[in-house]
Amino acid sequence: MMLRSRQEAERRKSLRDQVYDVLRHRIITGEIAPGGAIDDKEIAGQLGISRTPVREAIKKLSDEHLVDVIAQSGTRASRIDPHEVQQAYLIRRALEMESAAQAAMNMTAAHAATLNDILGDHGRAIEQKRYADAIAVDDTFHRYIAGISNLNRLWNTIEISKAELDRCRHMMVPRAGEGEATLRHHREIIKSLSSGDSEAARRAMASHLDVAYATAAKALETENAGSFAPFTTTTPREAAR
Repeated sequence: MMLRSRQEAERRKSLRDQVYDVLRHRIITGEIAPGGAIDDKEIAGQLGISRTPVREAIKKLSDEHLVDVIAQSGTRASRIDPHEVQQAYLIRRALEMESAAQAAMNMTAAHAATLNDILGDHGRAIEQKRYADAIAVDDTFHRYIAGISNLNRLWNTIEISKAELDRCRHMMVPRAGEGEATLRHHREIIKSLSSGDSEAARRAMASHLDVAYATAAKALETENAGSFAPFTTTTPREAAR
């Protein structure tokens, strides 16, 4: 009986994680818009499962501030909070600067070749206007840099923390030249990593993330007036002046 109960608990956890992945992806990509309703009964029916793992997945998403569970009002995808976006940026910036510094000390020609291959995939996705794929390949680039030094836990922390930033990335209408600017930044990052200079790698990564955040903040402030409070676009470097 105890074994059966343990197996059932593991099965439910597996289902919860699957539902979590599906809902998180829908929220981040905007398939479920900010403020959009989330019906656990409907989702359970769509997936052919009970409501329990769906509710558990929603609780996990609520802990990440991606879902609001309001008594008597139902469950909705959270609206994007500019302060949460800024915090996500600050966390990502600090961790990725260290990730780049560590990678510079472990970089090999094989690593550089792989990063350049990823860069090629990124460029093709942008050229073919496959913007969701471009975002995914962009993440692959950054994840690989963390992996050079076996910093997988660090990347997992970044992955969870940057959800609000990712929602902004998917909401923004692609602009001419922005994808190309990202590719230029990534080339500079590869160059700095290949030099073995940890401080240069830190600077290249920080510069890339600062520009990306400022661009997203200004775009959202302009295009979504009324939906978002004003963004604070001051970077850590500017704040120190």
